Amino acid sequence: MPAEEEKEGVSMARYTDAKCKLCRREGQKLYLKGKRCSTTKCPIERKGAVPPGERPKRRPSRLSDYGVRLREKQRLKRYYGVLEAQFRRYLRKAEKSGDDVGTVLLRLLETRLDNVVHKLGFCWSKNQSRQLIRHGHVLVDGRKVDIPSYNIKQGQVVSLSAKAQGLSAVQEARDQIPNEAVPKWLERKGLVGKVKRLPEEEELEGNFDVSLIVEYYSR
Repeated sequence: MPAEEEKEGVSMARYTDAKCKLCRREGQKLYLKGKRCSTTKCPIERKGAVPPGERPKRRPSRLSDYGVRLREKQRLKRYYGVLEAQFRRYLRKAEKSGDDVGTVLLRLLETRLDNVVHKLGFCWSKNQSRQLIRHGHVLVDGRKVDIPSYNIKQGQVVSLSAKAQGLSAVQEARDQIPNEAVPKWLERKGLVGKVKRLPEEEELEGNFDVSLIVEYYSR
């Protein structure tokens, strides 16, 4: 394993520094701080996408082909909040599917329960959605599921427990995140959501070039 990948992989497993630094490192908003990311308090809005510890350069250094693929892989991992071992498992599953590897990989990540709860607008960030799930506040087809990585299937219904519905953060998200902000492959009515269909690649946020990631692991 290359030194840079090993170092970053370990740091993500026990990352305790400011999450906004990850956004600046990847040069885009990863929406790790929820509501704050959509305000002028976002460091990228104030400082620009300058990696932490560096000063703006007139001519940014050009990454090698390996560096470009590595950064794209790290960007995708951080966006969905998964670790290296998890990410490799998703990739292997996508490769065994027989379909387009990139599309299947993105769908596996996008249909994670923590991501679906967040995209339905039940909370402001994936960190909040993971807390709700781990505390047993999320129901799938009426049954409690406390595994953030659980993959939601087409037609399944996601809802919140009565206790979670009374949380101020959940009520605030419900009132301030409009139904129009919910992706078209999902449907939300109050604090109940449904997966109408699997997402298409062009519907996914982040503009990830998955072909670079597949090339990274096939090198």
